[in-house]
Amino acid sequence: MNPGDIVSYFERCSREAGSHLQKGMNYSPQRPHSVVLMSVRPGAPYDDEFMDGGSTIIYEGHDARRAEGLPNPKEIDQPRRTSSGTLTENGLFLERAQSYTEGTEPPRAVRVYGKLKKGIWAYNGRFHLTDGWERKSRGRMVFKFKLELDAAAEDQPTTPGTSDVESTRGIPSHVMIEVWKRDQGRCVKCGAEDNIHFDHIIPFSKGGTSVYPVNIQILCVRHNLEKGARIE
Repeated sequence: MNPGDIVSYFERCSREAGSHLQKGMNYSPQRPHSVVLMSVRPGAPYDDEFMDGGSTIIYEGHDARRAEGLPNPKEIDQPRRTSSGTLTENGLFLERAQSYTEGTEPPRAVRVYGKLKKGIWAYNGRFHLTDGWERKSRGRMVFKFKLELDAAAEDQPTTPGTSDVESTRGIPSHVMIEVWKRDQGRCVKCGAEDNIHFDHIIPFSKGGTSVYPVNIQILCVRHNLEKGARIE
């Protein structure tokens, strides 16, 4: 799977060792990477954002679980520990981020998936968890995590026309969402709905941008290979 690929819920779960990934934050100490799910769609539950043209993500921590008889999770501080004292996903991510900033551990690898619509996701690529902190937001304390693009990831594209890592890995989710709606989730050349991904019309390596939908389109594998690095 390459960054920019569009995948179904089941494809995403299959790739991540069969996990259903119901949680947005998934810290996995037994695996070489963790996984986060994000959304910048209107009405998204958390304030995730892209910076630096899509190469940096500021990811918001997650709320306490909703439970009968307890306050609305949106009205209380995001938890670092559970009621039994164990670390939440927020706490696990924060401790690892702090270990990196203190120089005691390398940055944690994190695969990022962005939601396009129900059951449809885009693989944003592999990032490094490089920082974490707490801040006040809307009257409560929330966690924020900095994720920076891993330009040397093992899953960087190798197909013709996508050898430049940034050409497929720096497309912000809000751009993907707009392009998905515009192209109706189909290859613009043939209308295929399978094996599709986001493609730069003008390649990044030739000056094309990742931050404006006008330079992004949906192509199937066949038409991407035919296009290569050409400017059509």
